Amino acid sequence: MKRSRINAAIRKAETLLAKYHWSMPDFASWTPDDHRTNTARHAWLAQRQIGWDVTDFGLGNFEKQGLVLFCVRNGIAGLPGERPYAEKLLFVEPDQVTPFHAHMVKLEDIIVRGGGTLCIEFSEAGTVEPAHGEPLVETVLIDGMKEPAYGRVHKLRPGQSITIPRGLQHSFWGEGGSVFAAEVSQSNDDKKDNFFRDGIGRFSQIEEDEPAYRLLWNETVAS
Repeated sequence: MKRSRINAAIRKAETLLAKYHWSMPDFASWTPDDHRTNTARHAWLAQRQIGWDVTDFGLGNFEKQGLVLFCVRNGIAGLPGERPYAEKLLFVEPDQVTPFHAHMVKLEDIIVRGGGTLCIEFSEAGTVEPAHGEPLVETVLIDGMKEPAYGRVHKLRPGQSITIPRGLQHSFWGEGGSVFAAEVSQSNDDKKDNFFRDGIGRFSQIEEDEPAYRLLWNETVAS
């Protein structure tokens, strides 16, 4: 994925944040030089996977299969004194698909904060066993109302939310405009707790065609 495309995607996300008057922590607007200046804080954030995240899932077609996120809060699972929860902001474009994936450990709520409709579909193929011997649940909660997961596309308007059980393969995309959403979950580990139905990757290979506007959380600080 070209750095110029990543830069443009983050700038567009920042425009949506301004539109919805959503205030961000100071490190959300750090330049690469700011990361180099604040090395200890950069390391703390990176260890917890906090910050910007732009991916095309290694598929090379970001407009059709991609996602922009910003992780605001996260802890390290199992580490004493760490936060056991996470919060992310999601920026989903119309017809831009996040491919089918499941989590063994993370139980998550997706909340539509503004913009268009968030469409979510579940797949029986590729389900994974939840961690700790929990049973696989095949129903979802939409604002507390239980619905069968399969056989339909669940469409969430701004203000609605859905609870996604562990182990269920799910895919989502926007409809009718850019979607500004949030994810509230248990501690998140994007390196170990993403199981893609079709065997794709979570992160992009970056082609450096222009300087970075913002660093992604999984990038190291060059000296």
